[in-house]
Amino acid sequence: MSPEKFKKLKKLRKKLDKIDNSLLKIIKKRSDIVRKVLQLKSFKKEIVDKKRINIILKNIRKKSIASNIDPKVTNKIWINMIKAYIDFEKRNFKKK
Repeated sequence: MSPEKFKKLKKLRKKLDKIDNSLLKIIKKRSDIVRKVLQLKSFKKEIVDKKRINIILKNIRKKSIASNIDPKVTNKIWINMIKAYIDFEKRNFKKK
């Protein structure tokens, strides 16, 4: 890689790092809301709502296409995020 390309790469990676930091702040906000949602659930079986998951994924697909983002990328991101938060809820579910 030429020094010029390396310099450009470094600059782009710095931009990615900034975006990652912004994403972490958003994930923190989302986690706080998920914690509040979990407090409203009385039974562990209420954690997974397949109907809502399907609606979310359909909406993300539409928005991705409209925004010219590869819907396969956003679908994978959202599926993994949903799975991660389902796991989070299951681990943090407290019987009342």
